[in-house]
This record gives sequence, structure tokens and C-alpha cells, in this order.
Amino acid sequence: MVDYHAANNQSSAGGVQTYMEQENDWDRDMLLDPAWEKQQRKTFTAWCNSHLRKAGTQIENIEEDFRDGLKLMLLLEVISGERLPKPERGKMRVHKINNVNKALDFIASKGVKLVSIGAEEIVDGNAKMTLGMIWTIILRFAIQDISVEETSAKEGLLLWCQRKTAPYKNVNVQNFHISWKDGLAFNALIHRHRPDLIDYDSLRKDDPVTNLNNAFEVAEKHLDIPKMLDAEDIVNTARPDEKAIMTYVSSFYHAFSGAQKAETAANRICKVLAVNQENEQMMEDYEKLASDLLEWIRRTIPWLENRTQEKTVNDMQAKQEDFRDYRCVHKPPKVQEKCQLEISFNTLQTKLRLSNRPAFMPSEGRMVSDINGAWHTLEGAEKGYEEWILSEIRRLERLEHLAEKFHQKAAIHESWTDGKEAMLTQKDYETSTLSEVKALLRKHEAFESDLAAHQDRVEQIAAIAQELNELDYYDSASVNARCQKICDQWDVLGALTQRRKDSLERTEKQLESIDELYLEYAKRAAPFNNWMEGAMEDLQDMFIVHNIEEIQGLITAHEQFKSTLPEANKEREAIQSIQAEVQKIAQSNGIKLTGANPYTTITPESIDKKWEKAMAMVPLRDTALQEELNKQNSNDSLRAKFATQANAVGAYIQDKMEEIGRISIEMNGTLEDQLTHLKDYQKTIMTYMPEINKLEGFHQHIQEALIFDNQYTSYTMEHLRVGWEQLLTTIARTINEVENQILTRDAKGISQEQLYEYRASFNHFDKDHTGALQAEEFKACLISLGYDVENDKQGDGEFARIMSIVDPNGTGAVTFQAFIDFMSRETTDTDTADQVIASFKILAADKNFILADELRRELPPDQAEYCIARMAPYMGPDAIPGALDYMSFSTALYGESDL
Repeated sequence: MVDYHAANNQSSAGGVQTYMEQENDWDRDMLLDPAWEKQQRKTFTAWCNSHLRKAGTQIENIEEDFRDGLKLMLLLEVISGERLPKPERGKMRVHKINNVNKALDFIASKGVKLVSIGAEEIVDGNAKMTLGMIWTIILRFAIQDISVEETSAKEGLLLWCQRKTAPYKNVNVQNFHISWKDGLAFNALIHRHRPDLIDYDSLRKDDPVTNLNNAFEVAEKHLDIPKMLDAEDIVNTARPDEKAIMTYVSSFYHAFSGAQKAETAANRICKVLAVNQENEQMMEDYEKLASDLLEWIRRTIPWLENRTQEKTVNDMQAKQEDFRDYRCVHKPPKVQEKCQLEISFNTLQTKLRLSNRPAFMPSEGRMVSDINGAWHTLEGAEKGYEEWILSEIRRLERLEHLAEKFHQKAAIHESWTDGKEAMLTQKDYETSTLSEVKALLRKHEAFESDLAAHQDRVEQIAAIAQELNELDYYDSASVNARCQKICDQWDVLGALTQRRKDSLERTEKQLESIDELYLEYAKRAAPFNNWMEGAMEDLQDMFIVHNIEEIQGLITAHEQFKSTLPEANKEREAIQSIQAEVQKIAQSNGIKLTGANPYTTITPESIDKKWEKAMAMVPLRDTALQEELNKQNSNDSLRAKFATQANAVGAYIQDKMEEIGRISIEMNGTLEDQLTHLKDYQKTIMTYMPEINKLEGFHQHIQEALIFDNQYTSYTMEHLRVGWEQLLTTIARTINEVENQILTRDAKGISQEQLYEYRASFNHFDKDHTGALQAEEFKACLISLGYDVENDKQGDGEFARIMSIVDPNGTGAVTFQAFIDFMSRETTDTDTADQVIASFKILAADKNFILADELRRELPPDQAEYCIARMAPYMGPDAIPGALDYMSFSTALYGESDL
């Protein structure tokens, strides 16, 4: 039979209480079920007798034979190996109650909480209470100490059954009632440990009675497990009693406890292999995520480097909207992926260090530094693309303005030159009188004056066309053609003008009479008319400004123009007075004027009409300038709003960056508290996101208003975006560092007090708060922790050995993570290759090799196949067919070779 003494003496009150609290809610109403009560009576009676027979006694009726407390106390002494107080031998009720109380007190002293079970009920033969008390004893002394892979009691017993019966067909243990009804699970347990006792393949699922009787009889005959139930008790019940089945199964567990050593060895191997498989999966995940991110960067950079020019401002603004969509929609998830990639890489390296595995080296081109480099290139391309878009918008806006101005001036010039060639080629002077010829000459002089005045306009038209060409205007061909036509026509006009002048001067000697007043009128009217045309052209001139100073400059120039209007009006009145004088002289001398002024086509009516038209344009110009001033004032308000928000966001980011720097150095409380605090802090930071979005909204308004400068702030949207992303990344990295410290602590078994001591020592000697100790600072820290390295010279002794561990790259600085790893290796133990080899040797029954069937029998299927696929054939002198070399496999797990 099973010896419970050793296990019971080592159990703690805390461990007992944990599971007993889960099972103390004894369902007393269920005991009223006759079938279940019958099963419990049989099982519990057989279980008690299996122990009482060691003392040379037994019970027949469970509620009657324990009433005087004597056999109950004896049962407790047998299963606990301890002496109870001396029982009272009297036959009175009080003596029986005292004996039962001594037994109940002993049970309570083992950490068991007895609910509603009193000595009087046991003495009175209350079957329900007696069965409840026996079940409590079974839980405490037969089931409680069962432990499988960090699970205990009922869960541990169930897991043990599932593990042992997993390879058997038609067996699926999920509970302690229905799963055992067909008897196959009992037979599978026996066959797993003693295949010589059971012919499992001969059993049929549809014959549960035979299966159960076979298992119970074999267990009683060969395993010394008394028969606690009849097959009919289980088969004829819809749902067998769970407590009866657990009691019976626990006897099998203790009977086969000798096989626990092999199971422990298998568990160790499973744990090592699980770590290896998890690490390999993390490596594959990192490689895929890195490849996907680099591929996205590779596909995005050419788009950002594309400088295909558009023809209009609207087309470029569409590109700007696409870029804004990239920034706000497509890039943020990639920022998160990049951050997650760094976190996964750091976590993987920490797990590899903790499990004594070689460091992970990603594929070429997929290192974190490679990804950071590619990211830096991406951000450089982003900056260049945004600057190019803004410069292109300015260029196209300037081009559209110049093109409109070109066509306006060209139209005015073409209107002026219309008919001039016909006028210059006519030969009217050949049939004219002397006075008419003289008039024609003077008229031609006026035309030359007008022609000279129009020279500036032609030069302006050519200059604008040249600038459009230099700025790569998309319709430069039509502009050049029109400009060339105007210049060619201008050359023709110049030649024709000179030719007509020569003709008139040849006949001038014959012309003496001329009306000086007409001449004076023509000379003064032409410049004034040209001035009015220039003024009207200026009043209609398109303008574009980018700030208040520029529009105020235009307003000032317009005010100066308006200040010249009184003088211009005087000139107009003077010109009109000349025409009036002509009429007066003609009337006083009886002269009949048969035609217009022979020296000019500018009539007083046309002058007045143009003057009225120019005066009507002045208030329109005032309105346009005032509207532009209002627009610039609005733009200035947008600048101020953006600047106020940007200055606040910039200061916030700066403060939080400094604060997270202090937090990472001055962390207090447990690592879990620190992690919780950091995550709460991260959530607090994320609540500021609406302010960032608000700033993005202001920035969008700024760009839509085509505002390119802001004198109210030194911050740019790009600067603040980078700062915000850096803040989020810094918080995530700090959280990851704490999580890695938790991994180190849990894996290495470091106590919270040790971590406090390590952190306090590290921070004390980290005088400059850089998060790393220089060699001399680290040496002083080791001395403070009790290491005898004070007299070691640089490069030799114990200190040099320690430095080669914590600073293998020879940087001269020791990070806190490296410090923690070193201290954990100094104070804790880890799995080693020798331990894994020893575990495999147990599974192989002390052979130098192991067979595939042994691996499949002892390990879970997936991990068994994992080992078989990776183990090389054993080549030793004692090798047999199918032998596998577990020694080189175990060594490779901790070496540098890649399985």
C-alpha cells in the first residue's frame, strides 16, 4: 500500500488551505442521492480499511464504526504517521464526543477547515456528515499533495490522468465521472505503467462491466489496490459519484508514484523544448515583421522621391492631400509596427539570455539598426517630398499669375496695335495740302511719342514670357508664339514708322501752316491718355501677397496714386481748355472746322470717358485691397492659433520627455507597480492626443490658406510630429525594459528585495544619470555589494572576468539590464545541458541512446516529433537500429549551432 507519511509531513498549511477552500462546499444534498451515497459508502469504507488493516482492524459500517471515535483516531494515526492524544475508553456519550473532537482537532491542525461537521453528528451516526468527514480526510491526505506541472490536487490528478491515457484510443478523460464509466480509462492507467497485466487491445468500449471488473480485479491482485466499487455501481448510474471516482483514482496515482521520476524528467525536457520552440516562433515572427516593414519602406520611398511636375495648382494640391492622407492614415500603423518590432527583438534577446541560449542574429539587412536606417531614409524622403510640394505650389501659383498678367498685357497691346500697320502704310500725304501734310507730320510725331510710350509694355510682355520659360510653364509654347508675334509686329511698326516719317519730312518744306493749338493738344493729350491707360492697367493689375506687410505696401502705393489724382485732373482740365480755345478762335474768326484734330485721334470725349472709367476703378481697387487685407488678417489669426497650440504642445512634449527620463531612473515600488504606473502614465500621455489632432487641424487650415511662414513660433508641424512619436516610443521602450526585468526576476527567482538592492546600488553609482555605469563606477558598485575586486588592476583579476561578462563588446559601460543579468547568474541556478542530458538518460533507462518509441511514450506528441526530427542517429559501439543521439542534441540546445 501507499506510504503517505513523507508527503504529509512536508505539506504546508497554506497549500492545504488553498485547495480545501475549493472543496469544503460539501454538497450535502447530493449525498441524499441513493446511488451516489451507495458508491461513496463502498469507496470510502474500502479506502479506510486499506489503511486500518495496517493496524490489524477494519470497519463494516462506516457511520456506526466511527461513532466512538476510537477507529477514527486510529485511522488518522495510520495515514499521518503521527500520534494523537490518548483516547478515552469510556462508553458514555461524552467519552465518544471527546474522542471524535480529538480527531476533528487533529484534522483542523493540518489546515483543513471543517464546515458544519460536529462531533455530536458523528457520534449520532449521521451518515451524511460521516461521509463528508471521510471525504475531507481523503482530500487532505490522499489527493491534496498530488502535483503535476504547477497544478495540484484535483487539477493535478486530472492532468496526470490525461497525460497517462492520451495515447489510448477511445479514452478521453475530461472529468471524474462520465469519463470513467466505460472502464477503459482504468485499464489504460494500468496498461501505461504495467503493460504486462492488461491486454488493452482486447477490450471493447461497448462492454463496460467487463472492462471495469478487469481493471478492479487486476488492481486488487497485482497492485494491492482494494476493490472500492462494483462495476454495476458505475454502469447503472447515469453519472457516477465524482468523489468516489477521485478516491479510487488517487489510489492508482499513489500506486504508480514510482514512475514520477521519469515524468519529472520528461517535464524538464518538455519545458526546455517549449522554450526553444517559442523562441524559434518569435524569431520567425520578427523576420516576417521586419521583412514586411522594410518592403513597405522600399515601396514608399520611390513614391516620395517622385518629382513629376503638375500643370496646375489644383493638381499639386491633390498631391498634397494624398501626402496628408499618407501621414495621417498609412504611416501611423507602420510607426506602431516599428515600435513593436524593437520590443519583440528586445524581449526575444532577454528570453534567450534567461534560457542560456545564444543571442538572436536576424538575417542580413533585417537588424534593428538596418530598419532604423531605412526609417531615417524614409523620413528624409518625406521631408524632401513635402518641401517639393510646397515649392511647386508656390511656383505654379506664380506661373498662373504671370500667365494671366501676360495675356492681359498682350491683349491691351494687340488692341492698341490693331490698324496701326494700315495707318502707317497709307499715302494720304500725296494728295494733301500743305497744312494737311504739316498736320500729318505732327500727327506722326505724336504717334512716335505714343509708340515710345508703348515700348515699356512690349518689354514687360517679353520679360514676363522669359520668366514663364525660366519657371518651366507648361504652356510656354503658346506664350512664346504670341510673344514672338508681338515682337515681330513691333519691329514692323518701328520700320513703318521710320519710313512714314521720312516721307513726311521730304514734303515738310512745302507745309507751313499748322494749328499750334491742335499740336499742343496732341502733345499733351497723348501722354495724359497713356498715363490714364497705364493707371487703368495698374488698377486692374492682379496681385498676390503672403503677409500683412505686403498688402499694406500695396495699399500705401494705392494711396500715393490717389494723392496724384488732383494734379492729374488739373492736367485734364488744361487739355480740355486747349480744345475750348480752338473752338473759341474758330468762332471768333469764322473758321469752319471740317474735321477732328489732325495731330491726334484722342478726343476730349475719349479723355473724359477714360477719366470717368479710371475714377470708377479706384473704389473697386480700394475694395479689393481691403478684402485682401482682411484675408491677411485672417491668415495672421491662423498663424497665432497654430503658434499658441504648437508652443503648448512643444512644451508638453519637452516636459514629458524629461519626466519619463526621471521616471526611468527613479522608479519606486515593485516592478509590477512600476509597470502599472508606466502603463497608466502611457494612457495619460495618450489622453493628450486630441491636442495633437487639434494642432493637425490648425496646420491643415494653415496649408489650405497657403501660409508658408509663421513668425509667432519656432515649431514646425514636422518637428512636433517627430517629438510626439519619439515620446510614445520612449514610453514603450521604458515599459519594455520593466517587462524584461520582470521576465529576469521570474525566470531567475530574484526576490523583490534583491531587485530593490540592485536598483538602489546601480542608481547610487550612476552619478550622471545616464542609465549606464562606467568601469570605475561599476567596480565601486561591486565592492558595495561585497565583491573583493578593490585591488584588481585594469585588465586582470576577478574584475576583468566580470567585465568580460557584463560588457562583452568592450564599450566600457555597463547597462542596468546587463547588471541584473550578471547578478541573477551569480545568485540563481538555471537549466544546463548536463541537466537535460541527465533527464534524457532517465527516459532512456540509463542507455547512451534513446528510441523514437520511448520519446513518443514519455513526451507530448508535438515535442516528441520535434526531438525525433532533430536528433542525429547514435553511432556509438552499443548502437542498435533506430538509436538516436540525445547527448549531442542536448548540447546543441545550449551551444551556437542552429537546430
